[in-house]
Amino acid sequence: MLFEKIKSPGLAHISYLIGDKNEALVIDPRRDIDIYLEKAVEKGYKITKVLETHRNEDYIIGSNELNVKTGAEIWHADQKLDYQYGNPVQDGQEFKVGSLKIKALHTPGHTPGSMSYVLYGYEGDPWMVFTGDALFAGDVGRIDFLGEENLEKTGSWLYDSIFNKILPLGDEVILCPAHGAGSVCASAIAEREWTTLGIERKLNPKLQVENKEEFIELVGEMLEYPPYFENMEESNLVEKELLANYKQPAPLSAAEFAEAAEDDNTYIIDVRTEVSYAAAHVPGSISIPLQNLPSFVGWFIPVGAKILLVTEGDYPQEAVKHLYRTGYDNILGYLSGGIINWHMAGKKSESVNTVTVDKLCTLLDNDPEDWFILDIRSDDELQEEGEIKDAKHIHLTQLLQHYDELPEDKPLYIFCGSGLRSMTAASLLKNNGFINQRVVLGGLTAWNSTTCPII
Repeated sequence: MLFEKIKSPGLAHISYLIGDKNEALVIDPRRDIDIYLEKAVEKGYKITKVLETHRNEDYIIGSNELNVKTGAEIWHADQKLDYQYGNPVQDGQEFKVGSLKIKALHTPGHTPGSMSYVLYGYEGDPWMVFTGDALFAGDVGRIDFLGEENLEKTGSWLYDSIFNKILPLGDEVILCPAHGAGSVCASAIAEREWTTLGIERKLNPKLQVENKEEFIELVGEMLEYPPYFENMEESNLVEKELLANYKQPAPLSAAEFAEAAEDDNTYIIDVRTEVSYAAAHVPGSISIPLQNLPSFVGWFIPVGAKILLVTEGDYPQEAVKHLYRTGYDNILGYLSGGIINWHMAGKKSESVNTVTVDKLCTLLDNDPEDWFILDIRSDDELQEEGEIKDAKHIHLTQLLQHYDELPEDKPLYIFCGSGLRSMTAASLLKNNGFINQRVVLGGLTAWNSTTCPII
């Protein structure tokens, strides 16, 4: 048997490659499909089917890419939507992969037409269940995409899906969700790499309820999501342009880069480390360190915008993958040779002031009229980790809407978990006229390594 769990960093997306007797299928593939082809060919399998658990919001699905490369049949959920490709899955429909059987199970809630797929073992008993965004390790799928007025209805759907369809499969059944910890498709997915329905029944906080009404009250909340989700929803109904048709982003000289950046619809993303950006960066650029790119590009860069990349000078292979996965296709190029070549061409650069946590800690003993601490961590982080005395809390994703709450007449100290997101915030503030900000290096991790107080 072939079984591969394939994770996409940043998006916390998980897809699965399953095969038996030289025949394989993929569940919820990402757009860059080489990994599925390589793993299948390496083990001597041919991919013949693609199963989608739901219409995805956070990444471009790779179904069409696989169909073109392998001829695999595409079967998608949410059949009432106007798909321009593939075939609609029916509740109870069965698929064969070698000697294995996979059965579709309608599990609405996250979306009205969500499907889970139950994999039956060679003996005929349920072995694994691929739940998409219905049930995760430590959490359940968000139910707010149909609006606040429908939370009770979607919550009721999800309760029935989990308690009356998924959990009755058996405590020993392995749970294979479409996302891991860090995904925006739920609020508190656990770090458990592997789990079972029995483990979730026992440990998942969202399953510790007495009845449907309590479940709906617990999960029925509106969560924030990046603006690019709406474009994903549309893009995943049509046949997207194949990645093979795109040209690789070009290496640009400093002069070519500067000329391209003059377009008002062009955004410069600097994917280097926070300290590299602090030392010197191209004016007007936004700092989104590489590991944060999938999580935050959709908050600050409009879909369809032209993109220029700044790296340490090498080809931005991982950055390009992250952007393509989230539908940012219009990548003009990257700064050849990095910031060194920018300086050697006589171009102007800017910097961001930084401080260490011990410096910030000493400020707490002084009059808060002399300083301003901006904490850009999420509400969940504040609840779990504690708050800093007299700090103003604005989550990074909400910063653009709250500039008017920040002072321009005193030093602004920006604080997060490590300093990476703080540099993103500093770059956004700098591009909007703030000049007196300082990034706190190390963030809460460094804060906890000292004796600085937490509320």
